[in-house]
Amino acid sequence: MPEPRAGARYRSALHLGRRAGFIALGFVFLALGIIGAFLPIMPTTIFLILAAWAFGRSSPRLEAWMLDHPRFGGTLRAWRAHGAIPRRAKWMACGGIALGYVVFYVSAAPSWLLAAFVALVMLACALWIVTRPEGPAAQPVVSE
Repeated sequence: MPEPRAGARYRSALHLGRRAGFIALGFVFLALGIIGAFLPIMPTTIFLILAAWAFGRSSPRLEAWMLDHPRFGGTLRAWRAHGAIPRRAKWMACGGIALGYVVFYVSAAPSWLLAAFVALVMLACALWIVTRPEGPAAQPVVSE
């Protein structure tokens, strides 16, 4: 059997390193998403979406586990298929943004210029979230 060329071994090592990097990144995002489920000012869904993306580039088994998860799988599948955010998640995200701004304003006592800038950035994020679809359009029921 012929010896593999050095270039093939190098590409294989890069592939394994890249795969391991995406798996590690997926677990970091997953951990941040779990933390976000318990801290009101930290998001959950975006980190779970990023974890599913990273797992999708590295481990079909871990990606399937996330997409089939009984609690978060439906939200992840809706985002992938339609770029959709459920209404409850929108309310939670906007509430978290508002709470985060209040915490920032009270704890940092920013100048009016910084407070206005942060408010505009957070408002832009909230508007982007609110303008996402909520899911696939309901199919009309046709009776014959």
